[in-house]
Amino acid sequence: MSDGTRRAVARPGELVLLLGGARSGKSTTAERMARDGGRVLFIATAEALDGAMQRRIAEHRRYRPEAWDTLEEPIHLASALRPLADRYDTFVLDCLTMWVSNLLLAREEAPDTESTILETVGRLLDLIATAGGTWIVVSNEVGQGIVPASPLAREYRDVLGRVNQLVASRADRAYLMVAGLALELDSVEHP
Repeated sequence: MSDGTRRAVARPGELVLLLGGARSGKSTTAERMARDGGRVLFIATAEALDGAMQRRIAEHRRYRPEAWDTLEEPIHLASALRPLADRYDTFVLDCLTMWVSNLLLAREEAPDTESTILETVGRLLDLIATAGGTWIVVSNEVGQGIVPASPLAREYRDVLGRVNQLVASRADRAYLMVAGLALELDSVEHP
């Protein structure tokens, strides 16, 4: 780019995390990064539960290359991906935000929801570490706004924040997307 801004990149074998707000360019950047990634599996976690989500999913599908395969899995990512891991060179997981929401709603009344979700994410990260290939993971940064009014929304914000930290701690590269621009984040030492 002429202004000196570096483009987000994913090198073979890396885990890349793309964080940002709604419509910040995360999905577009993830898809651009995967275009030359050989055999690509797009992993969709959203469910078309209403008209607005149906339109959003249809819009995303329109922009993906036809050669890419798609796995639609709202909850059981690690078990659904395990038998497919050696068939692809690049994986685009779009997105952690919806997946964590699905996990939280499935366990809404259960005790230790946060620790169970973090364990589930840990199992996915273990699979990613052993599966090989390039992994591009999309997630929203939801902790920069106002404190949510409902207890469930506050729990969601907190759990997703911890999930993002966990994924970032295992990622080779992380970017914050703002207005379609990718800002590479420095690694942080985690205790």
